[in-house]
Amino acid sequence: MLTFVGLGLYDERSITIEGRDAVRDADRVFAEFYTSKLLGATVEDLEAYHEVDVEVRDRAGVEQDPEEILRAAEDGDAVFLTAGDTMISTTHVDLRLRAEERGIDTGVVHAPTAESAASGLTGLQNYRFGRATTLPFDYAHGADGVPASVTDAIDENRERGLHTLIYLDIKAEHDEYMTADHAADLLADEYGDLLGVAVARAGSPDPLVAADRLTALADREFGDPLHLLVVPGELHHIEADALRELAGAPEELLDVA
Repeated sequence: MLTFVGLGLYDERSITIEGRDAVRDADRVFAEFYTSKLLGATVEDLEAYHEVDVEVRDRAGVEQDPEEILRAAEDGDAVFLTAGDTMISTTHVDLRLRAEERGIDTGVVHAPTAESAASGLTGLQNYRFGRATTLPFDYAHGADGVPASVTDAIDENRERGLHTLIYLDIKAEHDEYMTADHAADLLADEYGDLLGVAVARAGSPDPLVAADRLTALADREFGDPLHLLVVPGELHHIEADALRELAGAPEELLDVA
């Protein structure tokens, strides 16, 4: 059996009870932290909390050479841990399909996601979000400014009155995380004073949510990672109230559809 378990958003306690039980019952526990990581916990914290040894795999050890994981699942019960929800990344789906092709039973234990947390913290209704996108570091996409993949998503969603969730690039192996102010500065070059919402440390004891013009967000600091940015579309009056009360949005930016 190979069970994919999401660790949640922040530390070793963010896991669900079902996920915790799966980890403690496993014969071997694997993890990857190159797609994302828990900013409030180390691998040692996870091992102490669950009383297990965690075998961390790099990208090559999951995507190119997963044999060790698959053999462990053939011989016993193996768990594969990831930050957030375990099936958000395509690489995890690929590993699950490889296991199924070898006749290995698989299971999934879900956990909170950055997307659901962003909706809950901002008060923006989850069914009013359109296609999400990721804003990469300049050096990661080989050009200056905002790539078309991001502007196309924002523009298409806004045409439909929908909100856009923008994941900010992380290079977890290098401990490098794009900040919301840097992202807002990049987007301000394209969209000027458009309303944006910064979300910092979703799932932690001290999350921060701030709504303002992109140009204003670019001049603020939001503290420790991880950060997200949301560009709202048309606002329901409850959403406008939430951005005003929960995120400090200026009244003049809250046009209600």
